[in-house]
Amino acid sequence: MAAWSPSSSAPFRRTSRTTSARKKPEGSVPERPSSLDLGTGADWQRVSPRYVVVEIVGTIVVGVIACAAAAAVWYLLELQWALYAGAGVALVTLVALILEPRRVRSIGYQLRQDDLLFRRGIMFQRFVAVPYGRMQLVDITRGPIARWLGLADLKLVTAAATTGVAIPGLTEADAESLRDRLVELAESRRAGL
Repeated sequence: MAAWSPSSSAPFRRTSRTTSARKKPEGSVPERPSSLDLGTGADWQRVSPRYVVVEIVGTIVVGVIACAAAAAVWYLLELQWALYAGAGVALVTLVALILEPRRVRSIGYQLRQDDLLFRRGIMFQRFVAVPYGRMQLVDITRGPIARWLGLADLKLVTAAATTGVAIPGLTEADAESLRDRLVELAESRRAGL
């Protein structure tokens, strides 16, 4: 920003002032950061390490079914490409099994002042911020393997379909306490609207 300098010989000479020299009026709204504040690594809550077992079992089941289907097509219809497709599925399943522990470690969430921030993904990371006042439903689901391991998934539903979040692999006690906390925060935020 440029301003007129009274000490100059030219009446309209402009000088520059830095933004640090400007004073903000009291009671003004603080500037918002240009990007989403993702916090530090210590703030993130991670899912249970036992959730790796759930993911590995799911990957193996899908891989075995897909390989069996490709083998059946190859055996019954004698199509050579089905054999190659089955080998490709087996390779992809093996790579997925190797990456499962790292992928599970990348899942985390933060309870912030106004919203819940959820992250997941290794190569393609996804960050979702769900405002407490927008939560319409907080649900706990348990699959058979997760239930056997004492784990549960916490699902948050909002009016916008794209912001629905499922936090997998929480212990049952953590899922229930987090559900109660989120319901309490959602009710207090909606009451303040």
